[in-house]
Amino acid sequence: MSFSSEFIHPKDQIVDIMHRIYGYGMTTTSGGNLSILDSEGNIWISPGGVDKGSLTRDDIVRIKPDGTIEGKHRPSSEYPFHRAIYGMRPDIKAILHAHPPALVSFSVAGKIPDTTIHPAAKYVCGTVGYAPYEIPGSEELGKSVAEAFAAGHSTILLENHGACTAGATLLQAFQRFETLDFCARLINNAIRLDSVKSLSETDIEFHALDRNTEFRPFEVSKRTSKEIELRTQMTQLIRRAYRQRLFTSTEGSFAVRLDEDSFLVSPGGIDRGNLEPDDIVLVRGYRYESGKNMSKAAWFFKRIFDTQKDLKSIIFAQPPYLMGYAVSHSKFDPRVIPESYIMLREVPVFPYGEHFRNVEKVVDTISPRYPVCMIENDAIISVGKTLIEAFDRLEVAEYSAKATISASALGGMKPISDAQVADLVKAFNLIP
Repeated sequence: MSFSSEFIHPKDQIVDIMHRIYGYGMTTTSGGNLSILDSEGNIWISPGGVDKGSLTRDDIVRIKPDGTIEGKHRPSSEYPFHRAIYGMRPDIKAILHAHPPALVSFSVAGKIPDTTIHPAAKYVCGTVGYAPYEIPGSEELGKSVAEAFAAGHSTILLENHGACTAGATLLQAFQRFETLDFCARLINNAIRLDSVKSLSETDIEFHALDRNTEFRPFEVSKRTSKEIELRTQMTQLIRRAYRQRLFTSTEGSFAVRLDEDSFLVSPGGIDRGNLEPDDIVLVRGYRYESGKNMSKAAWFFKRIFDTQKDLKSIIFAQPPYLMGYAVSHSKFDPRVIPESYIMLREVPVFPYGEHFRNVEKVVDTISPRYPVCMIENDAIISVGKTLIEAFDRLEVAEYSAKATISASALGGMKPISDAQVADLVKAFNLIP
């Protein structure tokens, strides 16, 4: 289901997003509520007291402009603050409220997650407000939350109560919610390693510059069977990366080589959770498929493919445990178990923005010898001779990072020794 279409009923949108937040552990069976204000003034809202893990479109409640309630359930008990927000902000057409553990940890500590730890997060979330505690479902809570939105925020933290986001669409509200939760999880991981390193406004603006300006559109006259197959494989793995939380709905990119001069790249601005094969963009030289919006990293993928002829696949991702290392500027040691070192080898780390300022150094390093690299506060890069090899490496790296962060509570990791590494290099004929 693609939320780019205006023909998806509010009921179906609410069910889809509720299944996401429940499936990702962002809410419980009884928690969380979503709503959409349609063009006729109806508010469609999730019900109260209904299992969120098995929600169906028939469970969604409609509240007409005159206050009449239609549906087989009562509306969410938080309906008062949904109604209050719509009344104060005509630009808002969808609202999401839930209690993901990482954001609850901030709400009970009385702190707001820093969205300047990653260059895209602040753009997605905007400024983050704070609403003082009030009794759930009360008119006082509705007033408290609505006042935070009236101040111009579209993302807020509720004291001892989770988070609430809003947007012009339910997908936009979800992306703000997901991104704020992403920041909270990164910060919690980074703190266990060391401390959190934020970006300046200049850093964030520098990242946002368009570096695909050399590319021009072209009309595709024919498709090869190889291209069609790779589009399907890419779509399946991008969706899997999203389910595995290696991507968010707004961040994460794939590229795969078609031939010496052509590659396929994931699009920019399209929900990773609902990507379709025809969303993928064909790039040929410095031309890209007309009518498509290619990844903002397309220029960088092309530089890698042009430099590293043995590489066929590249992934840019922001998995939360590896990114804990990236935003704390801590050294990730892949000598966790033999499989980790065999798959990852050493993991070079580049300062934030190095792939913009010194691209030759970065693309010369990313190679079969160094197949996984880290850019501080930005991304993890994983490469391979096939899509599945690059994806597997990314998964192994993230699982290894999770293990090492967990080991810190047990006294720290005891890595595989240099002698044991030398044995692995010899036994598996690894590139020295």
